[in-house]
Amino acid sequence: MRTFDLTPLYRTAIGFDRLAQMLNSAESQPSYPPYNIELVSEDQYRIVMALAGFDRSEIDITSERDTLHITGRKQKDTTERTFLHRGIAARDFEQRFQLANHVKVTGASFQNGMLTIDLVREVPEALKPRKIEIGSSADSAPAIEQSRAAA
Repeated sequence: MRTFDLTPLYRTAIGFDRLAQMLNSAESQPSYPPYNIELVSEDQYRIVMALAGFDRSEIDITSERDTLHITGRKQKDTTERTFLHRGIAARDFEQRFQLANHVKVTGASFQNGMLTIDLVREVPEALKPRKIEIGSSADSAPAIEQSRAAA
């Protein structure tokens, strides 16, 4: 069991309480089903999950606030079978991904047992960095002189 004392972080950093909360609640992620996370371009991502034995109707994808939740509920097989080796895990699963700010799910597809979820980061114009021009002191002098003349 690992524990971290994040008290120094709270004292010296402002606005990182969410990051500290994520570190406090970090648990080991389940390894089933296997998945890849790809960087497609600067602001586009892709999650690919291997879901052998699942049908499209058995998979549910939900995006709520900053969490992507993927659930697979395997329908019960009524056929009696005797396995000599069972290597394909066809069990129920729940997988959660924490999404960064402004990351949205744009689409999902399921083909040949592979679930593909496309994500894009859309930062609003108001939050994008903007260049601020620095004026010279000569530009600000007339404004000060005008305010003194008005008084």
